[in-house]
Amino acid sequence: MSFSVAVAGASGYAGGELLRLLAGHPEFEVRTVTANNNAGQPLLAVHPHLRSYAGMVLSPTTTEALDGHDIVFLALPHGKSGAITETLDENTLVVDCGADHRLTDEADWAKFYGGEFYGAWPYGLPELLIGDHRQQRSNLPGVKRIAVPGCNVTAISLALAPGLRAGVIQPVDLVAVLAVGPSGAGKSLRTNLLASEVLGSASAYGIAGAHRHNPEIVQNLSLSAGARVSVSFTPVLIPSARGILATSTARLAAGISAHDVRSAWVNAYADEPFVHVLPEGQLPSLSDVLGANTALIGVAVDEAADRVVTVTAIDNLVKGTAGAAIQSANIALGLPETLGLPIDGVAP
Repeated sequence: MSFSVAVAGASGYAGGELLRLLAGHPEFEVRTVTANNNAGQPLLAVHPHLRSYAGMVLSPTTTEALDGHDIVFLALPHGKSGAITETLDENTLVVDCGADHRLTDEADWAKFYGGEFYGAWPYGLPELLIGDHRQQRSNLPGVKRIAVPGCNVTAISLALAPGLRAGVIQPVDLVAVLAVGPSGAGKSLRTNLLASEVLGSASAYGIAGAHRHNPEIVQNLSLSAGARVSVSFTPVLIPSARGILATSTARLAAGISAHDVRSAWVNAYADEPFVHVLPEGQLPSLSDVLGANTALIGVAVDEAADRVVTVTAIDNLVKGTAGAAIQSANIALGLPETLGLPIDGVAP
């Protein structure tokens, strides 16, 4: 059986990555691609690397263009998908890669995004550890609406959730510093994202709790911990087109050994096809995950500081966005979770 697919916001980085992955999916057939400013242009004019889509033209992003498909993937700017999702058929599987349906707390939405609050959808991070020894994937089969996590959120959530659920780290004083590529900010023109500003440099942004991903990180990790957590998250822009390398640390719980720590992470992800804990002493690099739907995690204990240190690498456009969207859609539709998704990266 083949499922018909529309991709809204297809001219951006997330939309382009969705199309690249969907081209190799044996059960998904892309029939419609839409955009706003680029509507009317050939898809290859904005994504010349997607040669398998030669002949496709970007339509305006309207309900009429998206109606009639089995699956609609939305790769629209934050605040733009909520209104259009309300007009789509309730029997269509709609997967939103934006922020409009991630947050459960309306006050958080008002503080960090603003505008109309459209409510939370089932959350598209299958590996997220939640209460009662479950994972978020148990909430996805059969759903018709999915909210894909933020890319920074994915890296930090996967990095710290095992320790919180196992009780080997404390839920306070969680710290994460992320080296991130500029593609995570989207394709719109901004001075701080120009090559002349980024190359040969590194710069922190969204510090001191100002980044929009903060409430989503707290939302996820509080589910894993079973209690409210506190997190200090600092992203640092680096001259790499894509990728996130997250160094996340936490206080050790009393009486916990290095063996206890390692066991918590290894046991949590032992059966996961896309989240891999590296052998002791090994740490991931960005180049290990580029192009793949994988998250690689190195775990160590800083005994002098009584802290756990994790280093997590993901491709922000794949595991951080498009790959998570397709992975979650597979689960919702009862397909094999790994269908159409690469675990091998691109190197050098």
